[in-house]
Amino acid sequence: MEITLLGTGAPAGLPRPDCSCAVCATALGPHARAATAVLVDDALLLDLTPGAAFAAARAGHSLGGVRQVLLSHPHDGPAVEVPAGLPQPGRVPDGRELALLTGHRVRAVAMDAGGTGYAVTGPEGQRLLYLPPGGAPAGLEQATAQSYDMVLADVVGRPDALARLRAVGSAGPTTDVVAVHLDHDVPAGPELRRRLAAAGARAVPDGTTLVVGAYEEVPDVPRRTLVLGGARSGKSVEAERRLETFPEVLYVATGGTRSGDTEWAARVAAHRERRPGSWRTAETTDLVPLLAEDGPPVLIDCLSLWLADVMDSVGAWDDAEWAGGGEKLLRERVRELADAVRSTRRTVVAVSNEVGSGIVPATASGRRYRDELGRVNTAFANECEQVVLVVAGQAVVLRG
Repeated sequence: MEITLLGTGAPAGLPRPDCSCAVCATALGPHARAATAVLVDDALLLDLTPGAAFAAARAGHSLGGVRQVLLSHPHDGPAVEVPAGLPQPGRVPDGRELALLTGHRVRAVAMDAGGTGYAVTGPEGQRLLYLPPGGAPAGLEQATAQSYDMVLADVVGRPDALARLRAVGSAGPTTDVVAVHLDHDVPAGPELRRRLAAAGARAVPDGTTLVVGAYEEVPDVPRRTLVLGGARSGKSVEAERRLETFPEVLYVATGGTRSGDTEWAARVAAHRERRPGSWRTAETTDLVPLLAEDGPPVLIDCLSLWLADVMDSVGAWDDAEWAGGGEKLLRERVRELADAVRSTRRTVVAVSNEVGSGIVPATASGRRYRDELGRVNTAFANECEQVVLVVAGQAVVLRG
């Protein structure tokens, strides 16, 4: 089964008309995207968008052989003149299946936010899932026997849709996940590729023809990642974003609770508000046993607080205790953590502060903490496939 992406952008296209944001200002030439529309085997058109006929012609195809036009958006879309000879656009009721004379079968998939998703099975048995903008499948409860060969979805806008598909086996390791309905949320080019690669997905230019079921080399999702950054740099948001397309993530909060500290309580609440409801939370600094267990992906936030707890336990703030064995105990704990990261089979994303580039702390204990955190970050980073530094909300890849 062959598909041609006549457009890969949001319903308003990219750049958006009359939008002056930085992403729209740079979404020119090859980075410009028309509203998403998909031509399947020159016989089925998913979403009729302005200029679809011209887009097909530019891609070397014609809409003359299209026998069915289906709409996916919650509404019937913008007023579009139906090209001569093209069937009137329609919609398949949720749960119903449409059989085409060409041998394609199209089943309508119910969405949680309006619109209609379409599961298309080709004459040779290849399976494609196309989801509307801003939508995720509703009612996925049991694991499926077979994953889709390709998924076209709003990966940036609704990452949880991919997480739901993965949770029930509808999207597996061999599923080719292609991001569509791309809007001005993420700058085009390297940043978009980086974010999608972290989710095990990719984007292609308008006019690209893909073969459903063919092997496509997509960068592997990094199994171990360290995200560094200063205060309020966006490092936690970056770390959470890396795992939001995966189900059943274990969020490991190393800060614990602080009775009477309203500022700390507000920070914790803000973090919880951002996290998907399917994630579990464990409040602990005992990281080594967690990394030794098999299980879902782990997000550790953060190593800075883990270090503070360990330094408390070994008496690092007292010069006599530090010289009398505290320093040696701390080194052992850091080595145990690094060994656990090296041997773990779980997907791990860890957050830590980068504090060595600022003002030199005024106290000896502050300088000791700064130095030891630098050593912890180095030891942890050495065991990671990818290391990222976040500055002003922008992620700079240091490794991987």
